Amino acid sequence: MELVKPAFGLLFWMCISFGIILFILKKFAWTPILNMLNEREVSIQKALDSAENARIAIRELQDNNERILQEARAERDLLLKDAREIREKMISDAKNIANKEGERLLKSARENIQNEKSAAITELKNQVATLSIEIAEKILKSELSSDEKQKTLVNTLLQDVNLN
Repeated sequence: MELVKPAFGLLFWMCISFGIILFILKKFAWTPILNMLNEREVSIQKALDSAENARIAIRELQDNNERILQEARAERDLLLKDAREIREKMISDAKNIANKEGERLLKSARENIQNEKSAAITELKNQVATLSIEIAEKILKSELSSDEKQKTLVNTLLQDVNLN
């Protein structure tokens, strides 16, 4: 039973040994261990702060990326709108130019037709005049083939002149 109930001397030396070990551990082990634990705690806190800062930075980057994407989409939409407007303006201008050119060609064709018509009428009049002169010449030759017919014609013409 002595093991269950230790003697006073054993307890005394156990307390002294425990005190000495405690002093030695405090002097040489606990301070470095506590310093290491503090350093570890500080490094863990720094890592947590760094992770939080990184998370905030990532959130800011995501927000910035989203804003840039929205700006890019808005700029793309604006460019597409401008391109559509330019295309429609070019089509409208081309139609206007084509209409003006068509009107000019139509006017030119009408003028050409009118000129050709006038030339044809003039040519026809000239041919009619030439034919009329030839016919009159043939008639006069046949009418005035004799002297008597010539005198009768002259008298008739003189009477017509006197009447007018």
